[in-house]
Amino acid sequence: MASITVGMIGLGRMGLAIAQRLVQAKHRVVGFDQTSAMMDAAKTQGVETVQGLEALVQQSTVLWLMIPAGKPVDDVLAHVKPMLRPDQIIIDGGNSFFKDSMRRAEQLAPQKIAFLDCGTSGGVHGKDLGFSLMIGGDKQAYEKVVLLFEAIAAPSGYFYVGPSGSGHYVKMVHNGIEYALLQAYAEGFHMIKDGPFKNTDLEAVAHVWNHGAIIRSWIGELAEKVFARDQDLNEISGAIGENLTGQWTIEIAKELNVPVRLIAESLAVRAWSRQTGGNYATKVVAMLRHEFGGHEVKKVK
Repeated sequence: MASITVGMIGLGRMGLAIAQRLVQAKHRVVGFDQTSAMMDAAKTQGVETVQGLEALVQQSTVLWLMIPAGKPVDDVLAHVKPMLRPDQIIIDGGNSFFKDSMRRAEQLAPQKIAFLDCGTSGGVHGKDLGFSLMIGGDKQAYEKVVLLFEAIAAPSGYFYVGPSGSGHYVKMVHNGIEYALLQAYAEGFHMIKDGPFKNTDLEAVAHVWNHGAIIRSWIGELAEKVFARDQDLNEISGAIGENLTGQWTIEIAKELNVPVRLIAESLAVRAWSRQTGGNYATKVVAMLRHEFGGHEVKKVK
């Protein structure tokens, strides 16, 4: 298998996990992060680190961005654009807005720089289980680097969606679905917790649902792990964080005149939880988010 040199910009949880899987697949990874501790952690996993973006661009065939959406992506692209060589490929694996990805691909095209938008799902478990990847952009560029996606993804876990922006569009919708699913599971467990049979073992409920039930899922498996540790959740706040993908899903749905009532309601619940501290159901959501994504869970003051 041919080795590809990848410049990984952003070595946080997801960036480092992707870098590790690439190294394990015998690709060369050159990494940079603004945090020295993350650079040190990457070195222990076989990632070659550099002290600036210029060195990273010089050594890399592919630049892979795993940084926060929005201005940080534009800032990095503006910084590296004068250094880029024709036929280099940039992959944005973060949760960027799909219209931004369309714009970035168009801006880089005159330099013959291909820009692929890669929706990335799998959370902190992706390092071991592989990720689910939804990829948009130039088809020829995708085919040049498909070995990278194969190395990172779970079995059958990568898909070329279509033109620029389509990968991030599908990932945006994925995240909207995730919001509604988490809320539905959490409300159900809340009903059992505070219902007429209060002593019901929630871990056992999640376990039996995960074996043959119509609603079995990976979220259910994570719920079983959460409840194995704690079913009362008295020590945590029910305030749930969020990123922008859920809101984008609602905004684009309005443009398309597609009703997304469940997704919209799940976002409204999260906003309410941050104002009030939430309830048992939002505590469950907070714990599930921590379980799959390492998201912060606030303690009760």
